[in-house]
Amino acid sequence: MKGLMLLIGAVLAAAGMFVLLHGASYTQDRSVVKIAGFEAKVSEHHAIPPWAGGIALAAGAVLIVVGLAKKR
Repeated sequence: MKGLMLLIGAVLAAAGMFVLLHGASYTQDRSVVKIAGFEAKVSEHHAIPPWAGGIALAAGAVLIVVGLAKKR
């Protein structure tokens, strides 16, 4: 369990640092019009807010500290 907490904490911390330093975004396809066999789609780009990266970084740090401090 200790190793799992350290691993999850490290992944969260790394993802949080990436979002804070480089920014991150994702693309979402949305259907606008559907008529018979015709469908029009729009791709929307959404940015992940920096505060989400900060929360992920803080949560990862907490998991790492708890994983290291956990008694054997």
